Amino acid sequence: MTGPYPAPAAVVTGLGTCLPETVVTNDDLSRHLDTDHAWIHSRTGIARRHRASPGTGTGDLAVAAGAAALKSAGRDDCDLVLLATTTPDRRCPATAPTVASRLGLEAAAFDLSAVCSGFVYGLSAAAAMVTSGTCERALVIGADVYSSIVDPTDRTTAVVFGDGAGAVVLERGTRDAPGALLHCELGSDGTGADLITIPPGGDHLTMQGRAVYTRAVTTMTGSARSVARAAGWSPDDIDAFVGHQANQRILTSVAKRLGLPAERVVSNIADVGNTAAASIPLALADAAADGRIRQGDRLVLTAFGGGLTWGSAALVWPDTEAVCDVRA
Repeated sequence: MTGPYPAPAAVVTGLGTCLPETVVTNDDLSRHLDTDHAWIHSRTGIARRHRASPGTGTGDLAVAAGAAALKSAGRDDCDLVLLATTTPDRRCPATAPTVASRLGLEAAAFDLSAVCSGFVYGLSAAAAMVTSGTCERALVIGADVYSSIVDPTDRTTAVVFGDGAGAVVLERGTRDAPGALLHCELGSDGTGADLITIPPGGDHLTMQGRAVYTRAVTTMTGSARSVARAAGWSPDDIDAFVGHQANQRILTSVAKRLGLPAERVVSNIADVGNTAAASIPLALADAAADGRIRQGDRLVLTAFGGGLTWGSAALVWPDTEAVCDVRA
């Protein structure tokens, strides 16, 4: 064989999701909040969200999404389980080892906390471990049950967040393979920690919506541009922009700044709301299912969350069929 060997990369080979079966509409919320469908939808783009039933935790959704991703990849094993979540089943120990055990996996397992940027952070961390040889195959799960930390009487947050989980399987491959992660970029700014937070001694999430909007638009735009540039792409080369589904106005504003037409922006926020770390894999599954993303498409994934944290990833989409699960 002549010429250099292809550069190693972590390759997406499976995608799975899980949503609780209970759906809460804007009209449902208006029965106990001073709001209505028009107010919520006009400001967020959200029409409905899924809620976990009492007794259903993040681990339950993560197990279902992880099993679906392994099925999608045609695999029954992996040697790393990475769970991105803000709502672990316990403060101690981590939820990921229990998820791995319930999936029948003998694997290294740990939780990662980067709020709504958690899935992209998890992709980057797992990809580094796969390409370095630390593991052969990784299961990266983003799962959150925000209904457990949101004040149901707070109109600022109660109308925004939903529950769900999404997962991908990463395997060692090469940069020329479909599904290869070409580049990841991560960042943070702790001076904005109070913008999205559960205050010390508090039980519920608080969010300064207007300030978060401004920071999210600016930061996501810059991060998306940077990761596309690192992959050797111009904005015109991006076939699909898959941003964290926090607010439709944020997605629209970022796309406009990037010069991307609306048809290249993946959005499912109307149906699921803001599902935090599960947001991007849920959006990927929806877009793959209805043909908005196809094999060979160049994708930029971008997230922004509490911390403040942000991150982006560039990849070429593989021939992968998502497996979706619905749980009570």
